[in-house]
Amino acid sequence: MSKFQIYPAIDLRGGKCVRLFQGDYAQETVYGDSPVDMAKKFADAGTEWIHMVDLDGAKDGVRINDGVVIEAAKLPVNIQIGGGIRTREDIEHYLSNGISRVIIGSLAIRNPELVVSFIEEFGADRIVIGIDAKDGMAATEGWIETSGQSAKDVARFFVSKGAKHFIYTDIATDGTLAGPNIEANKALVDSDEAEVIVSGGIGTLEDIKNVKAAAKESPVAGVIIGKALYENRFTLEEALSC
Repeated sequence: MSKFQIYPAIDLRGGKCVRLFQGDYAQETVYGDSPVDMAKKFADAGTEWIHMVDLDGAKDGVRINDGVVIEAAKLPVNIQIGGGIRTREDIEHYLSNGISRVIIGSLAIRNPELVVSFIEEFGADRIVIGIDAKDGMAATEGWIETSGQSAKDVARFFVSKGAKHFIYTDIATDGTLAGPNIEANKALVDSDEAEVIVSGGIGTLEDIKNVKAAAKESPVAGVIIGKALYENRFTLEEALSC
């Protein structure tokens, strides 16, 4: 199991740093005009990783804010990016421009065999399977549509194909600051070879401590923090020292 990691989040829309409430594009708050400046602030605080999402890309199915992401990758920090990644060319574009890992979400539901070929070509350490769920069912297209597959079934398939990294987002908790769905994350995979990053609902340092405690007895290996940082519920330095 890898070292437990804190992933401060930067969500990109219209070139700005934003947050959505429960994935609703109509409920957006802008927190900064410069995502690169935000990434520098996070890197300066000591984080090893930053989680970035191209919300425009997730909605439209093409890379839109990739220039910002690549600029951020020049900082001394690892970047993982999701949103609008649909093709081999998308993956190669990011990985060849300093991005450490790419997150594949909707495509993993719609064309799993293609995503398996990406894992085989680029390596399991460079590909993250992002599973966003409503009531335990996997959602796609920037959370707009719900598939007919359970999150656990999707994870089970990709574990069997060698996937190592998963991000599980419970849409009901995302942006709410109401606490993460830790049990769902713990139950997502049943392999010692795979690990899960918790996403959605972090509102307090206690939430982070609870996730970290869960990591001792489950595949949980990290946590993504977004809105709580932007609303100054705590600092990234405090989160990193939990």
